[in-house]
Amino acid sequence: MTETQKVPKRIAQTVLNSLKGGVVPRIGLPYITVGRKNEIEALLRDVEIISEGGASFRFIVGRYGSGKSFLLQTIRNYVMDRGFIVADADLSPERRLQGTRGQGLATYRELIGNLSTKTKPEGGALTLVLDRWISAVQSEAIGETGLAPGDPALTAAADRKIYAVTSRVSELVHGFEFAKLLSAYYHAYINGDDETKAKVVRWFRGEYALKSEAKEALGVNIIITDDDWYEYLKLFAVFFRLAGYAGMLILIDELVNIFKIPNSVTRQYNYEKLLTIYNDALQGKARYLGVIMGATPQAMEDRRRGVYSYEALRSRLAEGRFSRPGARDLLAPVIRLEPLTAEEMLVLCEKLADMHAGLYGYGRRVGTEDLVRFIKIEYGRIGADLNITPREVIRDFIELLDLLYQHPDAGAAELLESDEFFYAESGAVSDEAAAGYTEFTV
Repeated sequence: MTETQKVPKRIAQTVLNSLKGGVVPRIGLPYITVGRKNEIEALLRDVEIISEGGASFRFIVGRYGSGKSFLLQTIRNYVMDRGFIVADADLSPERRLQGTRGQGLATYRELIGNLSTKTKPEGGALTLVLDRWISAVQSEAIGETGLAPGDPALTAAADRKIYAVTSRVSELVHGFEFAKLLSAYYHAYINGDDETKAKVVRWFRGEYALKSEAKEALGVNIIITDDDWYEYLKLFAVFFRLAGYAGMLILIDELVNIFKIPNSVTRQYNYEKLLTIYNDALQGKARYLGVIMGATPQAMEDRRRGVYSYEALRSRLAEGRFSRPGARDLLAPVIRLEPLTAEEMLVLCEKLADMHAGLYGYGRRVGTEDLVRFIKIEYGRIGADLNITPREVIRDFIELLDLLYQHPDAGAAELLESDEFFYAESGAVSDEAAAGYTEFTV
C-alpha cells in the first residue's frame, strides 16, 4: 500500500472489526468501496435534485448481506461531504412508520437523535446546527452593518434576519409553532438562557408527551405525535436549507420489520404512511428532502405481507416489462442490487489485505494467486451462484488474514488447501440464510 493510500490505524481497526462482526462501519468506507458505481451515480443525481429544492424517494432492495446497508452508509458519507444533513434509523418492533404505542414517534426520535453533519458525523448534531445558524446570522449582520457586538442596532439587524427565516418556515403545515420555537431558541441563545434552549430542543426531539406540558414550558399548544412526525421532518428540511445546508437526506433501513408485523391492519397503516411519504416526494409537496429505504426482495414483493400487498404501492413501484438482471432501470423508485462480481470481490479483498497489513505492521502475505484461489473457493461452494453474499466472503477473508497474522509460520496457500478449509467452505448455504429471516447489514 502506498503512502498516499495508507489508512489511519484507528479507521482500519474500526473497518476490519465491523466487517468481521457483520456490520457496516460508519467511517472509512471510501477505502473499501468497490462496485456499485451505477447505483451511486443514480442516487447522487437525486442529491442534485434535492439541493435545487426538489425531493426524492428511493428503495434499495437486496438480499441479506448483499450490500444494502453498505450502500446506504456510502451515500451518507458522500452527501455529508456535500453539505447535507443526514438522519438515519433502523426500523424495529419498537420503531415503525405508524403504531398504536408511539412506534412512529420512536422512529422520529431516532432520526432526530442521529442527525449528522460533516463536522459531527456521529449524530446528535441538532443543537450544533441551531447554534451555528444563530452565530452565522450574527456574523452576517456584523459584516453588513459594521456594528460592534452588543449594539442594539446590530441586535435589531440580526432579529430581522432570524425573522426572515422563521416567516418562511411558518408558511408550511405546523410551521407557525415550529417558527415560534426557533425564535424562542434564538432569544434564549442571545440571553444565555440554557434552560429554555434545552426545552426547545426537547420539543424538537419529540419528547413532550402532553400538550399541556409543552404549553406550560414553551407556550405552544402542540406536540409532535405518531400521526404527524413526518410533517416536522419536512419542516426541518426547509429550515436546514435556510440555515445554510444543501438539504436533508433520511435513511431508513430494515423495512423488513414492517413485513414481520403479524397484524395485517397494523401493516396496512404502516404501508399507508409509506405511501404518504412517497407521494409527497414525487408530487413536490416536500422540498430539499430525500428519503432512501432499505428492504429485502421478500419484504418488498411478497403479495401477502410485503410492500406490494398494498396495491397503491405495488402499482407505483413494480418493475416494468423491460427491466431485467443486468439491465435494471436505475431511474425507477426501486433500485435492485445486482450481486458483486467475483472480480469486484477480488479487488475488495486486496484492499482489505493491504489495510490489515498496515494496521498490524507486517508485509502483506497474501499474494495475487492466493487471492484468486480464495475467491475461486468461495464462489465454488454449492449454491454460491444464488446465495453467496459479500458479507460472507468478507468475513471469511478477514478471518483468514487474522489466522495468518497470528500464525506467521503458516502460509496462505497452506491454509486454503487444507482439508478443514475445504470442508468448511464446501457446504451448502443454510436454509435459514436462503429464506432470509435474519437481517444483516453489510
